[in-house]
Amino acid sequence: MALSPTWTSKSRTRGLILDAIRAARTISRVELAAATGLTGATISELVRELIDDGLVVEAGRGAPTGGKPRTLVQLDPGARYSVGVQMERNACVIVIVDLAGRPVARTSFHGVASMPPDQALPMIASQVDALLATAAVDRDRVLGVGLVSYGPQDRRAGMLLSPQPSEPWLEYPVAERLAQSLGLPVLLDNDAAAAAIGEYWMGAVDRRSTYGCIYMASGIGGGIVVAGEVYRGSSSNSVELGHMSIDVNGDECPCGNVGCLENYAGPSALVRQAAATPALAERLVPDPDTADFLTEFARIAAAANAGDPAARDLIERSARYLGAAAVTMTILFDVDAIVLAGPSFAVAGSIYQTVIQEEVDRRTVTWRTHPVRVMPSVNGPDAAAIGAAALVLQSELTHGRTRTEEGRGAGSHARPVVAVAGATSASI
Repeated sequence: MALSPTWTSKSRTRGLILDAIRAARTISRVELAAATGLTGATISELVRELIDDGLVVEAGRGAPTGGKPRTLVQLDPGARYSVGVQMERNACVIVIVDLAGRPVARTSFHGVASMPPDQALPMIASQVDALLATAAVDRDRVLGVGLVSYGPQDRRAGMLLSPQPSEPWLEYPVAERLAQSLGLPVLLDNDAAAAAIGEYWMGAVDRRSTYGCIYMASGIGGGIVVAGEVYRGSSSNSVELGHMSIDVNGDECPCGNVGCLENYAGPSALVRQAAATPALAERLVPDPDTADFLTEFARIAAAANAGDPAARDLIERSARYLGAAAVTMTILFDVDAIVLAGPSFAVAGSIYQTVIQEEVDRRTVTWRTHPVRVMPSVNGPDAAAIGAAALVLQSELTHGRTRTEEGRGAGSHARPVVAVAGATSASI
């Protein structure tokens, strides 16, 4: 049964209330008024509307505060769902999350990178369909699909702007074609930006904070979130940390820059460095030409964790380079925290966290007016896929107020969702 549309002229205020409930997990109407600055009458009216729409439920009573115990409200996790799809060079990860942002199903598979998009996208669609069926998720409750990948993009047009993983992907309408295959709206975004906002949606950071995210999978990316909004820049291609120059005399990168961070600190760079290090080359026999360099990188990281001095030297050197990127983030954006996200932090994350924290503490003394905490992602290796699903939830739940506007900077609420004629998705 299709769900009734509930977007009205009050959508901006509804979004504010929903986001406050999401952040608090459980909250009373009085606390909602204090958190949002809205009147008690407005809170009562819109909370009742949200309850009637099935998005919010009452959740018992809070502790007595001298008078009648206050009734608490919370999101109904099963009221809506979204799907997150992460396309990487080596693998594709798909997750389904509920309205609270909690994963309820997951799958992953290889082979997409070796296919042209007209073959890969139907394969992804079939995997999404199968996962929804396995998880017994009512398709009418699915808001849409977040599709994230690396490199420059045109979010409004739903296409990638680089020939990766191969030439046919350049300017191919990936969002539109996947939407056609699924019959669901699709939102295209950057994997690092998705990983960053996923931390916010899961409540791992204060909703008013400014924080950065260093995302490392096969490459290195970054994201900045300001009070719950991803900093977008002019074209939503901001904070490409992997392509900041750390050596003006360094080798030329395929991106056109020289001395790019990714070519010194990224997984493929470390595999090449290990192959050129006699002690490691003899023990680990890394293959610098393999397409599956993430597996080779994981072996190096595991050796570092096990106390191999040569492997640890490589990981710590990579971490110091990433520390330089974290320092730059701190100085440019005055962040409260830096989150380390992505599958390449999964094995040696504690080494990276320690070294990057040391670099930030040591190199930002002059500018530091508050502590900057370096911390691991709460979403683990699947941070980008979970964040992709969270972007759909955020777009639908809190950004309906500016659905057709493409803004700039941290306040942009553009809703680059490609809808298909005849496609249906849950309304909120």
